[in-house]
Amino acid sequence: MNMKNTDEIENNEKIEMTSEQPKPQINWKKEFFDWTEAIVIAVVIAVIIRSFFFTLVAVEGASMENTLHTGDRLFVRRLGYTPKNGDIIVFTPENKPNTPYIKRAIAIENQVIDIDYSKGIVMLDGEILDEEYIKVPTKRPGDVQFPVTVPEGHFFAMGDNRGNSHDSRNSDVGSSDNKSGLVKNETLIGKAVFRIWPLSGFGFIK
Repeated sequence: MNMKNTDEIENNEKIEMTSEQPKPQINWKKEFFDWTEAIVIAVVIAVIIRSFFFTLVAVEGASMENTLHTGDRLFVRRLGYTPKNGDIIVFTPENKPNTPYIKRAIAIENQVIDIDYSKGIVMLDGEILDEEYIKVPTKRPGDVQFPVTVPEGHFFAMGDNRGNSHDSRNSDVGSSDNKSGLVKNETLIGKAVFRIWPLSGFGFIK
C-alpha cells in the first residue's frame, strides 16, 4: 500500500515536471512601440548633447599643422565656453557662416596684440609670446594693421601654420563692424578638447 502510494506520487511528480508549459504570447505591437520610444529618446539625447555640450568636427587643410592635420576627428566642447589664450577653437566667421574655422585663440578681450613680421614674432600686451606650437615664424602678413586692442566680446585667432593660414591677420575673417580681423565670441562653436582619430593621435589636445 505504501509502495503504491509512493509510486503514484513519483508518477505525478514526473508528469508535472515533464508537462509542457504554455509559451507566452508576444505582443508585437507593444514591442514595436517600446523600441520606437527607446530609439526616439536616444536620438533626442544625442541631438541635445551635440547641440549644447559636445560636437564632432573633422579637420580640413594645413592651417593648424603641425598640431592638427587633415582627417583628424575632434570632440569640441560647446556649453559655457568662452575663449582663453592658447585654446584651439572652432568658429564661423560672419562672412562665411557655413564654413567653420579651426584656429588658436591668441588674444582675448582687453588685450593688445602686435606682430613684428620682420622678426616673425607675436607680442601680447608688450610681451613676446613663446609659441612652441607654430610650424613657421609669423612672417606672412595680411591686411590688418597692428597693434590691435581686442574689445570686449571678441578674440583674435591664428593658425599654427603661420605661412599657410587665413586668419585674424585678414580683415575679412573678423566681424563685419570692424576691419581688424577681430572675431565675435558669439560666432564660437567651442573648444577642441579631444582627438579620437587617428588612433596614433588619440587623446586630449594640448
